[in-house]
Amino acid sequence: MTIEVGSKLEGKVTGITHFGAFVTLPGGVTGLVHISEIAHGYVKDIHDYLKINDSVTVKVIHVDKDGKIGLSIRQATDPPPRSGDRRHTGGRGRQSFEDKLLRFMKDSEERLQALRRSESKRGGRGGRRG
Repeated sequence: MTIEVGSKLEGKVTGITHFGAFVTLPGGVTGLVHISEIAHGYVKDIHDYLKINDSVTVKVIHVDKDGKIGLSIRQATDPPPRSGDRRHTGGRGRQSFEDKLLRFMKDSEERLQALRRSESKRGGRGGRRG
C-alpha cells in the first residue's frame, strides 16, 4: 500500500517513547507521531493520551526519502470546542481524585525503587571510612 501525504489512515499504537508514539499502519509499515502531534493541547506525558494497542486515526504529514513516515493524530481530528474553562483535564477526560492518587503512588514507588537501587550500588548513606 502506498502511503501518501495528507491521507488519513487507521493504525495501532505499537510503541511509546518520551518523544512520541509508533503507529503501525495498514500494510505493516510503521510511522511516528511526535509528541507535539498527539493532541490539540500541551502533552506532558504521552501515557495520559495513548497506550499500546490503541487504535488511532492518523494523518500522514510527511514521508522522507529514506522511508520515515511522520504522522499526526492532532491533525486527523477536529479541535475541541473552545469554552471559558481553560484548565487542562488530560487526554482521557477529567480524572477522579482516586485516579490521580493511584498514579501519584505508582510514580512515587517507582522513584523510591530507583533511589534504593542507586544507593545500594554506591554503598548506601553515610558509609564509614576507616
